[in-house]
Amino acid sequence: MSIKTAIVDGVATIEIARPEKKNALTQAMYQAMADAINDAQLDSTVRAILITGQPGIFTSGNDIEDFMQRPPQGLDSPVFQFMQSLEACEKPVIAAVTGAAVGIGTTLLLHCDLVYVSDEARLAMPFVSLGLVPEYASSLLVPQLLGHVKAAEKLLLGDPFNGAEAVEMGIANAVLPASEVLAHARRMAERFNALPPGAVRDSKRLMKAGQRALVKQTLASEAEIFGQRLRSPEAAEAFQAFFQKRKPDFSKFS
Repeated sequence: MSIKTAIVDGVATIEIARPEKKNALTQAMYQAMADAINDAQLDSTVRAILITGQPGIFTSGNDIEDFMQRPPQGLDSPVFQFMQSLEACEKPVIAAVTGAAVGIGTTLLLHCDLVYVSDEARLAMPFVSLGLVPEYASSLLVPQLLGHVKAAEKLLLGDPFNGAEAVEMGIANAVLPASEVLAHARRMAERFNALPPGAVRDSKRLMKAGQRALVKQTLASEAEIFGQRLRSPEAAEAFQAFFQKRKPDFSKFS
């Protein structure tokens, strides 16, 4: 298992720990993260949840080989269990991001409450280049944050962006030196120990209530189309090119 969990001083930490594979996420890892979030929800000693990766790498997104061998089958699959558990989490969730945050490594940040990134972070949502579509309600939330034309750069073209841009876009709170990100995020998480937990939960619920139904609807719609795209000839060409370490050729598609 490549997910490490710990509860220290009221903070439940979920650490993506698979540096040899650039923290690429498998279905088993998604399940472990979903279970950790659900456990933290039920633990009265936990006041906040901290999600982090390894020094220099948050996550490179899905493990493509595992993803192709075990594609998600409906909203009860591990990846969607993780999405739903994070989106529905009543306790504050803080993310500490250094290095690459690709695909869901970026979109999961849209569902965190506080996000801190390093000055060498590199974020990207390259779904279209893989013959797929945006996921985790990013097709709704990114245009809301950026407006359509800027969102098109990130979601249609898949343009990467750095930590400072993530702050400017409203995805992150602050950019810090890489060596300081995790400690700062933990200090922020520990601040919830001094706050009334019921008031925190109620306030978070009110902040999200206005569009929670729309987020869930978008997540489900994306999942349906994502599944269709995963079986498309365009995605087959993109993944084959990935494994063959070549540039995909989409010239034959219309």
